[in-house]
Amino acid sequence: MIIFEFLNRQLLKMQWLYDLVEQLVEKVFGLEMTSRLGGSVHFFIYDVVKIFILLSVLIFSISWIQSFFPPERTRKILGRHKGFSANLLGALLGTVTPFCSCSSIPLFIGFTGAGLPIGVTFSFLISSPLVDLASVILLASIFNWRIALAYVVVGLVLAVAGGAVISKSRMESYVEPFVYTTPIGEAGQETLTMKDRLGFSRNQVLDIIKRVWLYILIGVGIGAVIHNWIPEEMVTAILGQDKWYSVLVATLVGVPMYADIFGTLPIAEALVYKGAGLGTVLAFMMGVTALSLPSLIMLKRVVKPRLLGLFFGVVTLGIIIIGYLFNGFSWMFL
Repeated sequence: MIIFEFLNRQLLKMQWLYDLVEQLVEKVFGLEMTSRLGGSVHFFIYDVVKIFILLSVLIFSISWIQSFFPPERTRKILGRHKGFSANLLGALLGTVTPFCSCSSIPLFIGFTGAGLPIGVTFSFLISSPLVDLASVILLASIFNWRIALAYVVVGLVLAVAGGAVISKSRMESYVEPFVYTTPIGEAGQETLTMKDRLGFSRNQVLDIIKRVWLYILIGVGIGAVIHNWIPEEMVTAILGQDKWYSVLVATLVGVPMYADIFGTLPIAEALVYKGAGLGTVLAFMMGVTALSLPSLIMLKRVVKPRLLGLFFGVVTLGIIIIGYLFNGFSWMFL
């Protein structure tokens, strides 16, 4: 237990980096850690470096695993299952794809075009941006393992339930016709050499970092401002877990935004520190990642308004329910 706590503190929370940045802020920049400016500078540098280190290591590892599962193989695995097990497997496969909601849509098109039920592809579409392995590790590094694992469970439940509802609604006719004529091809990852897999994993890291670095900087910057400049009373007055409307506000505020979950984590960290309800913060994160406006616009190009509305309604309702449940039982996680 002592060894686990040490590894968790040094490898995930990176206490060594926290102390190093503290020395940098005080000795090099000449700022007091207790001051607002000093605290903001420390928060920004520490969180940015920590997130990029963890993200690079995790994406490389996940991409190595992905190199053994090209889209065609994934489709074949999903095609062997029906009903609930197919939705669950689709959601689980979504967790090992480190994509934002927009970049998940081409795979959604491919899977649907290859003949998979739309309920299964929607389970994948919901879970892929919402619950990936990298975000779980980052959640644990910022909060704790209880919150990280609980987030995975509720994210998978939402993905499976959302896919099941869409499947039962028989909405196949509300998918644009061109989707069914755009099957995915064989990617050939089975023949990759060790060097190829290393190159693939490295390129995945570079590609994802290029896509999310700005959102991470913006997210950490907002987190630093909330953490050190916005009064706690202001946050709790709007987003405190005792406010019945806090989850609704957080979900609706998150929808118009577009950011990867890695950019929302520093904001979530600062909000919880300031007294926002845990469920409220998780609802905000889920709204940003699963229901961002750009991803809904992209999805509108491949499904008709009725199916898009059902998807939005089911996921929004699920996020709100999850938010209130977490607020009600936050004592179990914090």
